[in-house]
Amino acid sequence: MCGECPGCVAKCGSIQKAREFDKMHQRDLTSWNSMISAYAMHGYGNKVFKLFEEMEHSGIRPDHITLVGGLSACSWADLVDKGYEYFNCMSSYYSIRPVMEQYNCMVDLLGRAEWLDEALDFINDMPIKPDATVWSCLLGACRKHDNIELGELAVEHVFELDSKHAGPYVLLSNIYAAAGRWDDIEKVRKLMKDGGLKKTPQYTWIEINKQVHAFLVGDRSHPQMQEIYMELERLSLEMKIAGYVANTRFVLNDVKEEEKEQILLSHHTERLAIAFGLLSSPPGTTVRVAKNL
Repeated sequence: MCGECPGCVAKCGSIQKAREFDKMHQRDLTSWNSMISAYAMHGYGNKVFKLFEEMEHSGIRPDHITLVGGLSACSWADLVDKGYEYFNCMSSYYSIRPVMEQYNCMVDLLGRAEWLDEALDFINDMPIKPDATVWSCLLGACRKHDNIELGELAVEHVFELDSKHAGPYVLLSNIYAAAGRWDDIEKVRKLMKDGGLKKTPQYTWIEINKQVHAFLVGDRSHPQMQEIYMELERLSLEMKIAGYVANTRFVLNDVKEEEKEQILLSHHTERLAIAFGLLSSPPGTTVRVAKNL
């Protein structure tokens, strides 16, 4: 990333700094797209739609990337009708033929809104052959909404098109975990083992005083790990007092609820990195972490 354009700055979490876009005297298509994508990334649907109109009034026509930003904003805001409006006007008004990325966005939009049957119909009606990513979008929606039957159908299509990645197996395992189907999880694990597939190790990193600190799942090698876990325990207690309830539905272990909460505590590498950032930074410092997944 260049670190200068609105999109790059927004990816680092600084949406306010990305608003330097307002001070630009000359805005080309790239700068408009960067800012629209930045707002979409952070769920600011109304601001995306406003920028979209401003861009058109300035005389710059949107392209594929602009419309992906608009569809993404609709997805995060569950605005299905608005999403269909954007998608349908691509060819009828802007003379832009949808490509796979726009179809992915529409399936993601319908899936997030729990319009799962509509998402399946949309895929079946596509004028181009759906790829593994389209079916993975549907699979992700099935995971979110605990739809086992449709999730199994989606994962079959994913495996037909791309059987070399462990991600779909993990999503299917999560669906089974939410339903308490532990025998099915073991079957999925055996399929992964037989296929020589391994889940991509999750890790998160944070830069403190120009030094990068990385945290792996279940890793206790950091020299300050004891203090980090103590900080996590303190934060977890404060969160519970504030009303937070841990979501343990997708913990892939058939253990008691208390143990599931501990697994979440130690396996979420973002939590480890944030706790270390809080311990290592003065009060009021912005804590930014990055992750590989």
